[in-house]
Amino acid sequence: MSAPRPSSAAGRWVREHLVLVLGLLVLAYTFVPIAIVVLMSFNAPASRNVYAFDAFTLDNWANPCADPSMCDALARSVQIGLLSTLVATVLGTLAAFALVRHDFAGRSASNLLVFLPMAAPEIVLGSSLLALFVATGFSGQLGFWTIFVAHVMFCLSFVVVAVRARLAGMDDHLEQAAMDLYATPAQTFWRVTFPLVFPGILGAALLSFSLSFDDFIITNLNAGTTTTFPMYVWGVAQRGVPMQVNVIGTVMFLVSVAIVVVGEVGNRRRLAART
Repeated sequence: MSAPRPSSAAGRWVREHLVLVLGLLVLAYTFVPIAIVVLMSFNAPASRNVYAFDAFTLDNWANPCADPSMCDALARSVQIGLLSTLVATVLGTLAAFALVRHDFAGRSASNLLVFLPMAAPEIVLGSSLLALFVATGFSGQLGFWTIFVAHVMFCLSFVVVAVRARLAGMDDHLEQAAMDLYATPAQTFWRVTFPLVFPGILGAALLSFSLSFDDFIITNLNAGTTTTFPMYVWGVAQRGVPMQVNVIGTVMFLVSVAIVVVGEVGNRRRLAART
């Protein structure tokens, strides 16, 4: 019996591990830019006009606010992100409960309209909001609060969709069982419904903050003279990006990883406690 040829063995290995190889390539494609950002956060460039690693330094981390305007823009983005996330999460959660749990005139149309801000291009949303602010007399007052209103508007749809999906996947018998055990509607909501829906609400809130913090197009059209962190990066890119921008990017990435890790550890502990 002849031994299998190396070419056939290699081909069989590729067929058996094709999905794994493609997955690793996708992960590499995703994380290589992040790795470059982390690397450049330790860079001491010879010139701001050349975005290339020149020498290792910790000065960027020791002095993240070497340019005070960058930290001002960062703080403003965080403030807008937190406020818009809070308002969008509350309103979106209430809207999701109404769409899932109640039958009312216009429910089907409301379900359709929720998706429009998600499907429309950002340039359309941004220009529409700008036209709205101009028509209502706010053309000379564009700034923090107009950005806030715009961010609540486009974050709201994502919250409604995320929370509604969580509610649709819930088992109604759990709430009925609580009622059968003489729980009041308030007790049923806070002890049964809310804990089950909370992961969806938390995920929607995190997504809203990411979208708000990262937004450029809608913000740029409705910001007036106010500068957020993405607008700052776009402005300084024309004359050389300071390496401290990579420090902020690295910190945001580490915070995101920490949130995911903490959530996964919490889920595994809850599963272990049930078993």
